[in-house]
Amino acid sequence: MSSLEIRNIGCLATPRGTAARRGAAQGEIQRVRGAAVRAENGRITFVGPEAEYERRFGRQPAAVSIDASGQTAIPGLVDAHTHPVWVGDRGEEIARRLAGESYASIAEQGGGILSTVRATRAASDEQLAGATRKRLARMLATGTTTIEAKSGYGLTVDSELRALRLLASLSESPDSVPRIVPTLLAAHEVPPEFTSRRDRWISIITEEILPQTANQRLARFCDVFCDRGAFTVEESRTILESARRLGLGLRIHADELVLSGGARLAAELRAESADHLLRIGPEEIDALSRSGTVATLAPGTAWWIRSRQAPARALMEAGVPVAIASDSNPGTCHTESLASVAAHACLDAGMTVDETLTAITLNGAASLGLASEIGSLEIGKHADVVLLDAPDDRHLIYHWGVNLVAAVVKGGRLIEGLQS
Repeated sequence: MSSLEIRNIGCLATPRGTAARRGAAQGEIQRVRGAAVRAENGRITFVGPEAEYERRFGRQPAAVSIDASGQTAIPGLVDAHTHPVWVGDRGEEIARRLAGESYASIAEQGGGILSTVRATRAASDEQLAGATRKRLARMLATGTTTIEAKSGYGLTVDSELRALRLLASLSESPDSVPRIVPTLLAAHEVPPEFTSRRDRWISIITEEILPQTANQRLARFCDVFCDRGAFTVEESRTILESARRLGLGLRIHADELVLSGGARLAAELRAESADHLLRIGPEEIDALSRSGTVATLAPGTAWWIRSRQAPARALMEAGVPVAIASDSNPGTCHTESLASVAAHACLDAGMTVDETLTAITLNGAASLGLASEIGSLEIGKHADVVLLDAPDDRHLIYHWGVNLVAAVVKGGRLIEGLQS
């Protein structure tokens, strides 16, 4: 029986529960000074004061023992919106964006998502796997132990399935990448070859890609980019309803660029997650509050595109559970560090440190249907623990822009050789 213990933890900070936290409860964090954690066979069997641990387990040393003196323990971070499967370089767009050129203008000239699509289609399997593996390793090294990972940069039947199969193969190396929850995002953009035949691409998604994805169990979710220049509400509904009939969960890129109707669609379909939400107002918030849908916000992306932030405070006050994700992607938030994005949740979107910790752990897990398994440090859950070289968890926001991660435990195993 494998066992691991973390002793002498300076501060342990965690939300609690097996479901999304909402309203005032999102800001409830349990903190224990002088704590210990024990795991057996990958699951947590003890969380509490060091003195109690010594009394109960002092004569039962674990196979692996970590001294966390002066460090802080938090749950492994859960990044519930990432786009890691791509190759290419859109760095040349940065100067144009910073000079004031719009994303739409760049996209019309061959940049944006379709620029990455061209590069990804042209890449060999080895090139795509190597680039993706490096990104996932960086995520793990910066404290993210679970990710939602999307396809969406192939936009053909074969290339979308290739992306999902790649994610499945990477999941077979659990000590080098985060836990992966795969999502089909074939409805990321209309491929250039179908610009004048949009209905045909939607049919390909619903009649070919989705059935193969479901039959081969390559994805847990289906996502649609419901916004200006992408997919309409009715197009999105067609795709998502097809996905649900095939047993997939639903996620929606909603109301990022304009008030597209995506959030209302998410509420109507009771999607697991509605993401971005930069343009929503009171009516959309009210609909989400009645749906049970998690609002997965990407404050780093809003900051990067110089947009207003999603109304995080209004969402929480209405009882909508809020998760924070990196939206790691090649164009509008090119970072693998969810911790860095968390700072924007506080400094730009107006969330408290405690609300943000819940948002990047338990509520992210809830949006993935995994809140009973991960997202908090509680007995019975997977032992996903991040140790920070900091006196308490608030330094994750206070001491921002650097990697404070001293150690990562995923599924009860200490991850060796982390390189950020």
